[in-house]
Amino acid sequence: MPLLYTIGKLAVGPTLRLAFRPTVEGLENVPQTGGAIFAGNHLSVADELFLGTVVPRHLAFWAKSEYFKGAGVKGAISKFVLTGLGAIPVERGGGRAALSAFDAAIPALKGGDLVVVYPEGTRSPDGRLYRGRTGAVRLATSTGVPIIPVGMIGTDKAQPIGARVPRPGTAKITIRFGKPLDFTGRPTDRASLRQMTDEMMSEIQKLTGQEYVPRYAPPRAHPDPIREA
Repeated sequence: MPLLYTIGKLAVGPTLRLAFRPTVEGLENVPQTGGAIFAGNHLSVADELFLGTVVPRHLAFWAKSEYFKGAGVKGAISKFVLTGLGAIPVERGGGRAALSAFDAAIPALKGGDLVVVYPEGTRSPDGRLYRGRTGAVRLATSTGVPIIPVGMIGTDKAQPIGARVPRPGTAKITIRFGKPLDFTGRPTDRASLRQMTDEMMSEIQKLTGQEYVPRYAPPRAHPDPIREA
């Protein structure tokens, strides 16, 4: 586990657990060793904080590449922190540039790390669960690792859009981990990737109870730093 990530867990983790007392279900489904993809619904920027707090292993999150390229002291600090946390840079422009994040995630997964992906591609604008993109399944079939469905409940109330930090006493946080999904050996044509992705989203919905919307979430005016290609 990267040193800065360890320091963050020791400094931030106990504070979040004490302030919010999140309920965690299905933690036994998180593998103790080996690579895996966490695929979850995305309600709030606080999702990453709470997920990192309750999972004992290192989680490799994606962060927009601009944070790794900033100029001056602030840019240097941002790059140092994100690199120290083991974050994976992702381009927001789409196409081949965005796929570089997948290229970076593959060796991390094959090396036994855990990578977090949000298949909806952005935070839900209204609390519903939107159609998933196929990136998580493509990663899983490329690396042979399982997908762990994740359901986050209450984070949108604890830190709604526009709030700078999570606010204690505003919501009950629940984090649920589903049983691993193994897509090894499945066909990887476009139709099969779509089918596997729909299966994955169905498992996420079972964990959250959200209403499902069979279309992609509308793009945000200011795209999230962590997206799914």
